[in-house]
Amino acid sequence: MTTREKPHNLWMSRWGFILAATGSAVGLGNIWKFPYMTGEYGGGAFVLVYLLCILAIGIPIMMLEIGFGRRGRGSPIDAIRRVARESGHGRGWALIGWMAMLCGFMILSFYVVVAGWSVSYLWKAITGGLSADSVEGMAAIFAANNANPWNLGVWSTLVTLATMLIVGKGVQEGIEKSVRWMMPGMVLILALMIFYAIFSGGFGQALRFLFTFELGKLSSEGLLAAMGQAFFTLSLASGAILTYGSYLPDGQSIARTTFTVAVFDTLVALMAGLAIFPIIFASGMDPASGPGLIFMSLPLAFQQMPLGTLLAIIFFVMLTLAALTSAISMIEATVAWLNESKGISRAKAAWATGIVLWLVSSLAMLSFNVGAEWTLGGKNFFNWLDYLTSRWMMPLGGLGMALLAGFFLRNEVFRSELGMGRVPYALWLFMIRYVSPLGIVLIFIDALGLMALDMGRQWPWLLAVLVAITLIGELLSPRLKRQLAG
Repeated sequence: MTTREKPHNLWMSRWGFILAATGSAVGLGNIWKFPYMTGEYGGGAFVLVYLLCILAIGIPIMMLEIGFGRRGRGSPIDAIRRVARESGHGRGWALIGWMAMLCGFMILSFYVVVAGWSVSYLWKAITGGLSADSVEGMAAIFAANNANPWNLGVWSTLVTLATMLIVGKGVQEGIEKSVRWMMPGMVLILALMIFYAIFSGGFGQALRFLFTFELGKLSSEGLLAAMGQAFFTLSLASGAILTYGSYLPDGQSIARTTFTVAVFDTLVALMAGLAIFPIIFASGMDPASGPGLIFMSLPLAFQQMPLGTLLAIIFFVMLTLAALTSAISMIEATVAWLNESKGISRAKAAWATGIVLWLVSSLAMLSFNVGAEWTLGGKNFFNWLDYLTSRWMMPLGGLGMALLAGFFLRNEVFRSELGMGRVPYALWLFMIRYVSPLGIVLIFIDALGLMALDMGRQWPWLLAVLVAITLIGELLSPRLKRQLAG
């Protein structure tokens, strides 16, 4: 067994980690993607499956990532290599860390462009630039915003600069201090919007839409979409949570901390639904408006309501904060690797990474205007970044970490790191070895378009049978019996 690495950076408190990890998870995926996916896939039925998948896939994998980070005390590359070496395995497992770190950087390369939309819409809300008579008019504003490379480039550059300024200050002085006010501020804004939504006239309809669990309304496609959203909403397999976990003090419970982060992340997603859908329903709009719900339908609804301009400003401030907390986490893995492994000061590592990020994100930004015709296989640069990360790198990274921990590492490594009792640990190990990988494989196959989505209601039954067979086999296995016996 190798000697554990001495931590160079630590969170000042458990809540510092919880706020930072929640900020990483709570991004545009919660406030932009979750509401429109809920609208597209049946409301409460989608929400129920999403919550179940958070328990079955999200929480076990997040515990795994935090465990890798704290055990290895380093960037994804260094942490996974050290933990694998502790069990007598070679450096090849570090490829999972390389993929996670590269994945986070590639996601951020197009994420800052999307975050730039939030900042630009905040400016438009302040200056009166969000004025149209129809959803088509709002769509024209959105298209015009993207058509000008100088305009779009300025906003994405501002997001990049703000991210590097915060990360360059360090874990405690930069990241932790910033999320200590950004996260509570974002939740407060959501709470104010929900209070406003209660009196909008559509709150009861929104409650029924979100919390009426009619599983018959959920298609096979919706089931897989819920599984995918549960995996991606927690920032898994992108290096962010693993790196943040490397700063967690030894005395803190990984299981309790992970549950807290997952609960907060889910609450923010549900709060976003309670803030957005009443306004949509009160304005007589379609909740299944797709990706345009936030940037087209909702601004039009604001325009038609009392104090709508003020509400629009408040909303896009919140959206900008959500984007920034996620951007900070996605770049931290790269900065930590340059700082710890290459000996580059944190400030220099942050700005060097920022320059490369700005160059790559500029290519992603140009995909909406002058570079729209620069395609390969029918996809532009922005689409390729999204496709490679969400459909290949994140599922493969999560699967690789689960297989490494479930089948290759010595049993005592994660048992001692997680600090759980025999039965809870055996349950976690079962989830990591079978349930979570099965979910990831289904997400992966579906994302590649290799799975027919016409199986209707047979999907949940098929999944239940596969899980039951695996459970029976594991219960009969000698290894689980040894886990229960200690």
